[in-house]
Amino acid sequence: MSSKAHTALVELREDLDGDVFAPWDPGYDAARAVFNAMIDRRPAVIAQCAHEADVVRAVRFGRELDLNIAVRGGGHSVAGMGTNDAGLVVDLRRMHGVTVDPAAEAVRVEGGATMRHLDRATQPYGLATTGARASTTGVVGSVLGGGSGWLERSCGLAVDNLLGVELVTASGDRIHASADENPELFWALHGGGGNFGVVTALTLKLYEVPEFALALVLYLPEHAREAIRTYREVIGCGPLEASGAVVCRTGPPAGFVPPPLVGRLLCCVLLTYAGSEEDLRKLAEPLLALPHEGEVVSAVPYADVQCLLDAPPGLRNHWSAECLSGAPDDFLDVFCTLADSLPVPTATRHTLFPLGGAVADAPDDHPVPYRDAAWAVHPFGSWADPADDERCMGWVRDVRAAVRPWSTGAVHLNFVGDEGRDRVRAGLGPHNMWRLGVVKRRYDPDNVFRFNHNIKPL
Repeated sequence: MSSKAHTALVELREDLDGDVFAPWDPGYDAARAVFNAMIDRRPAVIAQCAHEADVVRAVRFGRELDLNIAVRGGGHSVAGMGTNDAGLVVDLRRMHGVTVDPAAEAVRVEGGATMRHLDRATQPYGLATTGARASTTGVVGSVLGGGSGWLERSCGLAVDNLLGVELVTASGDRIHASADENPELFWALHGGGGNFGVVTALTLKLYEVPEFALALVLYLPEHAREAIRTYREVIGCGPLEASGAVVCRTGPPAGFVPPPLVGRLLCCVLLTYAGSEEDLRKLAEPLLALPHEGEVVSAVPYADVQCLLDAPPGLRNHWSAECLSGAPDDFLDVFCTLADSLPVPTATRHTLFPLGGAVADAPDDHPVPYRDAAWAVHPFGSWADPADDERCMGWVRDVRAAVRPWSTGAVHLNFVGDEGRDRVRAGLGPHNMWRLGVVKRRYDPDNVFRFNHNIKPL
């Protein structure tokens, strides 16, 4: 380390109220670890910021030393976009405050908060907003990438509920973006991710969700086609408050899985409902009438449902997705065939979930090109043994290739890793790329914030 860098690091340690880790510090390895065990990077400096002023200082430190800068919120990026090698990580995890304004039906969420922080804070008020399908996901990353979840069919995508953003630019300036203030930046933040600065907080619209319920029904593979067709019809005829997913996976050692089915391939149909258990039971009747191996039908707090698909940290992960124009019978045949080849036993999931409703009805002038999709398929590779890398990653690639005839061509970028420039264009909309590039040039002309689904400055 040069004398200039050493001096700057000493000053950073003195100036930050948060913690600073270099490779020789105790706690460095724990600080650099991320959700995906396939990611093993060694930043030169990790600045765990305690508040916005720390973020400003950290960004200026990185610029002074010409370090690559990655921003870590929840650390849930499958591609490890919240870390780097030999650069600076601006780590926001200590900034996880959530402030609910029940009268305004709005919530302010700091940059390091996860869905767990958000949902637990809003639940006592009977309020919620669209969030990711795992409580460990970072709120900011999910929202700025579009934000999909159980409430989207009735409440819209998470980004549709964005009211304001607090951001530190590449030059270390603090700015605010909303419909009335820096509106072009606000537009770009509706899908453009972390390309334009470090988001230290954002404000979201909330909705009344006083009750929530779910039905989880387990089927053997030979009954999967009929179960998924039935689920498709329930969603198609049901209210927008109904959502959920089909999840084909290895039976986990959980209380709702009969012991003989642990470790075996199962088709799990999850029907969620933003309403009462009584109404949910009526919706679930066609699913419960089919031959099945287990069921859970219950009122469950929304924040608890958000934890249902949490994946444990420390596993190896590789995900992708395709947005679909529909889920006709011939597609379901292909989907089920792909499920039959799912790597068992691993934590890998073969997921299909509905879109539509408020997702499709929202204004289409934001860089969110998948509003017209009716369904999405999300092959979620997750495993422990490095010897399974090629088997699991190959299966994810096979799913994408096999469902392409039904793909709209668009993709939700939150569900994919680093899949190249064409996929970034598919996730932002080719017609939006020039406008996004102009915004990027204004706020980050040197592409300082490039550890993301990157937009080049124009």
